[in-house]
Amino acid sequence: MNRISIEIKARCHNPAGVRQILRGQKAVYKGLDHQIDTYFCVPTGRLKLRKGNIENALIYYKRTDQKNSKRCDAILCKLSKQGRFSAREPSLTVLKKLLSHALGILTVVDKKREIYFIRNTKFHIDQVRGLGKFVEIEVFGPAKQAIKLKARCEYYQQLLGVKKRDLIADSYSDQLLRKNR
Repeated sequence: MNRISIEIKARCHNPAGVRQILRGQKAVYKGLDHQIDTYFCVPTGRLKLRKGNIENALIYYKRTDQKNSKRCDAILCKLSKQGRFSAREPSLTVLKKLLSHALGILTVVDKKREIYFIRNTKFHIDQVRGLGKFVEIEVFGPAKQAIKLKARCEYYQQLLGVKKRDLIADSYSDQLLRKNR
């Protein structure tokens, strides 16, 4: 995995304020995506199938669960808007059925996500069903630039006013699993 992301996730008490700062930074708004992330049972890392009106993908990733900025190694297989790898490939529905039978479903995360970009940095303002409001910052680049990517992530964390006490260590899937025990 040559390309990585350095990222943070935090509770967001003021989504309007985050939007205003991103607009002031000339962030490119990609839209509001209603995403359903189905997480599957895997021995290590996390595997999810994302179905949205903007983003559709099969994503496997590993990252440590820590509250501060962290490295994420991921393999992403983008799917078309119809949820297909290509015109001849199976639909997202068939792929979900196949993975569900082979691995089992761990949990499902339902969220509305605003997506913004500034160069190699992606910002999410999320409303997650059952959990609340969050902001995410993901800075992408070559693994050899991890220190620079981390500095950029922390710069935007400070710019958006994300407090350390609001940082989240784990995945939405982990939070939902704990909540539903």
